[in-house]
Amino acid sequence: MIKMKWIFFFSLFVAIGCGQKEKMKLALKSAEIQKPVQFEGQPERPDYAIKAPDFTLRTVQGDLFKLSDYKGKVVLLNFWGTWCGPCIREIPDFNNLHEKYQKNGLEIVGVTLEYGFNDETPKRILEFMENWKIEYNILTDIKSYETQKVTSDYGRAIGQPITGIPTTLIIDREGYIVKGYIGPRTEEIFYQDLKPYLSS
Repeated sequence: MIKMKWIFFFSLFVAIGCGQKEKMKLALKSAEIQKPVQFEGQPERPDYAIKAPDFTLRTVQGDLFKLSDYKGKVVLLNFWGTWCGPCIREIPDFNNLHEKYQKNGLEIVGVTLEYGFNDETPKRILEFMENWKIEYNILTDIKSYETQKVTSDYGRAIGQPITGIPTTLIIDREGYIVKGYIGPRTEEIFYQDLKPYLSS
């Protein structure tokens, strides 16, 4: 079963890469597009890497969060919900990763997918965060449907709608999606894939 899942994930990213490779070649031919400067000590970006769409959402504390403000950081972007059992199982692992590797440039960001948004939603999510001692950024809607738009934009970017959660993406320091997972993973698996991108 585990072997089949790895084959599926590998196939997913190969398919994404195939769909985006020609677009990337055409873009690089344009004189207006410059190849981004590689951060020192970072691994070479995979051919299938895709530019992460920028977005602005709200933290449950009420601050605005813009992804592009985190350029230079390694972002672990997690689409999740408080009602999702497999998502909840990942929280202790995310807490551990955040505590250990934030000093190395890791930012963990949760995009919360909830059924219906109202004025009480941020308060309810904040209570959930306190119960689970979540220290990393948890985002929600600004007014009503922004998280749905972000989820849709990322589904288009990776070439597959995000219909199952948790879905988690690694975004490198230059803002490219370099790895993705559908379903829960352990701290060890995340760390092995994050390690090349984290500064020592």
